Amino acid sequence: MVYNQIMKTIGIVALSGGVKEDKINNAVENLKALGYRVKLSENIFDKNRYLAGSDEIKIAELYKFFKDSDVDIILNARGGYGAIRLINQIDYEIIKSNPKPFIGFSDITALLLMISKRTGMVTYHGPMACSDFGDLTPPPLLKGEGMMFSLDYLLKALDGGRLEFEGKKIYKRGEAQGIIWGGNLATVVSLCGLDFIPEEDFVFFAEDLNEPVYKIDRMFQQLINIQDFRGKCKGIVLGDFLDVDNKDWLDEYFYELAGKLNIPVVDGFKITHLKDKVTIPIGRKCSLHENQLVIG
Repeated sequence: MVYNQIMKTIGIVALSGGVKEDKINNAVENLKALGYRVKLSENIFDKNRYLAGSDEIKIAELYKFFKDSDVDIILNARGGYGAIRLINQIDYEIIKSNPKPFIGFSDITALLLMISKRTGMVTYHGPMACSDFGDLTPPPLLKGEGMMFSLDYLLKALDGGRLEFEGKKIYKRGEAQGIIWGGNLATVVSLCGLDFIPEEDFVFFAEDLNEPVYKIDRMFQQLINIQDFRGKCKGIVLGDFLDVDNKDWLDEYFYELAGKLNIPVVDGFKITHLKDKVTIPIGRKCSLHENQLVIG
């Protein structure tokens, strides 16, 4: 398969936690081997405690990549922590005036949702440079190990066509329509207090890792306590909740959540911190029927 039909130059930007040089170098080599040109943000290896440099430099690099006509897509280096520090400092008109795909997950969820809210752009909950393209040294990536699944789904999402996903477990049957919206649960909840919920009805998707069940319960409860969230959330699509403390409790909780909201809830989608992940285009129209999620 040819992997450079959509993307020509990928700009890798560090907007969250500090970046490891070896992983970025691996990501660059893998992406180049796939036929892309790569640009790195000037702060890519900056360190400020646990952050990839100062907030001011991060925002300047974000603007630079959106304004740069040679950059076709912006790929985040990694998550960690740091994106939420930026969201109230960003001039979203700069982004809105220079639209292009912006991709990441985990902590980057904060930027995905706020850019979507403030600009109307579709943003992409998908792979990142370090955690996905950078974990394997060339040539394993080119032999089809580890990354091709995620890359295929990323390109399908960027192409803008119809996406179809099948869940594995239904907690409550039903149908739902709206836009697809969500991301890393802990990061979504970190936006509480801001104007971040969509204007339209939505199907909420969520994933997380290293969170005990009581915290997952608490985070969902924080969201459903918001009248706007509860009124507009028409269905829930669950990805992986990795390294949870008690899987039986989590299973019981999701049944309880589905009953409490009286909306369809489906589990088992490859929305995850693991290597094989699907890309979700935040803001596109979708429908949920039984265990079938269709976007576009």
